[in-house]
Parts: sequence; C-alpha cells; structure tokens
Amino acid sequence: MLISDLIHDGATPTLEAMVRFAGSRQRMIAHNIANISTPNFQQVEVDPASFQRSLAEAVERRRHSTGSTGPLQFRSTDQIRQERDGSLTLTPLAQKPSRNILFHDRNNRGIEELMADQAENVAAFRVASDLLKSRHDLLRMAIAERV
Repeated sequence: MLISDLIHDGATPTLEAMVRFAGSRQRMIAHNIANISTPNFQQVEVDPASFQRSLAEAVERRRHSTGSTGPLQFRSTDQIRQERDGSLTLTPLAQKPSRNILFHDRNNRGIEELMADQAENVAAFRVASDLLKSRHDLLRMAIAERV
C-alpha cells in the first residue's frame, strides 16, 4: 500500500473537502460581517446544501469506481469548482438571498442571520477537523508502532 493510498482512504478526502469548504465559506461570512454598515453592500454566500450535494455525488462516484479509496472528483457547478491540486474554488451567489428588506442605504444587512451562518459553519469545521485529526492520529500511531 502506498502513502497516497493511505492519504486518500476512507473518509479522509471527504473530511478534507469539508474543512476546505468551511474555511472558504468562513472568509465570505467574515467579509459580509465586515461590511455590515457599508452603503450599497450586498452580502454574498455559497449555498452549503449545494456543496453537500456535490460532495455526496463525488463520494458516490468514488465508491462505484474505486471503492473507498482515491481522491474525490467534484463536478463543477456555478458555485463550486475543483482545481487540479484538489482545492476547491467557491464562486458566491451574485447576491445572498435575504428575508430582510433593504435599508435606506440599500444594504441588506441581517446580523442575526450572519451570526447563525457563522455558528453553523464553525460547528461544521470543528466536527470535520476533529474527525480528520483523529484519522491522522491513528495513522501516526500505526506508523510509530512499525518503527
């Protein structure tokens, strides 16, 4: 078994994709928060459900082609594109859908909604990164026992 097989085995690629997505989405949320009072600023967002669908499809394709090993191959969508190095490029929606009315300065601010998005995103990042760390710790222990 090659090192690359260990790295791309089981849930590891899925967890890595989740961490990458959450990190990129966090930058968008932070950008929205930083501009909460900027006149004419329209918030941007990438739909987490769209990412989850793309991730599920990539996992299914891998399962049918190579079993439970190998890198994930995402299909490009209008919001998510996989680069050659495996990283994900997110293209936000032109404007974040909002239940808020536009304010007098044409800003569609909604701090409560942003804080909820941030909390949800942080939780997803923590779960994926903790599980990924556990997998790496197990691999590290297995390697250490062999030496």
